[in-house]
Amino acid sequence: MFRSRSTSKDEQAAAAKATADRSQQPRDPQAPKGRPTPKRSEASSQRRSLASTPTNRKDASKRAREARRVDLAKQREALANGDERFLPARDKGPIRRFARDFVDARYSVAEFFLPLAVLILVLSMINRGSFQAYVLLAWMVVIALIVINSVITGITLKRALKQRFPSENLRGAVPYGLMRTLQIRRLRLPKPMVKRGAKP
Repeated sequence: MFRSRSTSKDEQAAAAKATADRSQQPRDPQAPKGRPTPKRSEASSQRRSLASTPTNRKDASKRAREARRVDLAKQREALANGDERFLPARDKGPIRRFARDFVDARYSVAEFFLPLAVLILVLSMINRGSFQAYVLLAWMVVIALIVINSVITGITLKRALKQRFPSENLRGAVPYGLMRTLQIRRLRLPKPMVKRGAKP
C-alpha cells in the first residue's frame, strides 16, 4: 500500500520537473507561439500609449486640464467660423443650423429689445407731466410687438422645419431659434452665416 502511494508521488514530481525543464528550453523559432505577431504600427502605437500614460494623479489631472483647454479653444473657434465638427452639442446638426440660418436671414423685433429697453429706461427718468404715461405706453407696445413677432417666427420656423426635415426629431429646434432672436445679430454665437433676406 505504501509503495504505491510513494510511487505516485515520484511520478508527479518527475512530471513537474519535466514541465519546468521544457519551459526553460529556448523556443524553436519555427514553432507556433499561440498569438499573431502585431504589426509594426500597432506595436509602436502601443508603446507610445504606454509611454504617455500618466503615472500619478497630478499628471492625470494636468493632462485632463490641458485637453479641456484645447477643446474649449476649438469650440470658441468653431463658434466664430461655424465649423460643425467642434461646435457645442446644443448647436450641432443640420436642424440647428437651419434654425440659425432661418432666424439670421430675417429681421425680428426681439433682437432690438436690449437697445429699446435701455432707451425706455433713460426716458422713464424724465419726469415731465404726462411724459411717463407715453413711456409706459411705448414699453407696452414694444413687449406686444416682441410677443407677436415671436409667435409668427415660431409658427413659420416650425412649418419650414417640417418641410425640410419631415422624418426627423425636431424637439427643441423652435425654442432654440426663438432664443437666438433675442440676441443682437453681431453678438450671436455661432456667428451668422447668411445675409439678411437670404433663403436658408
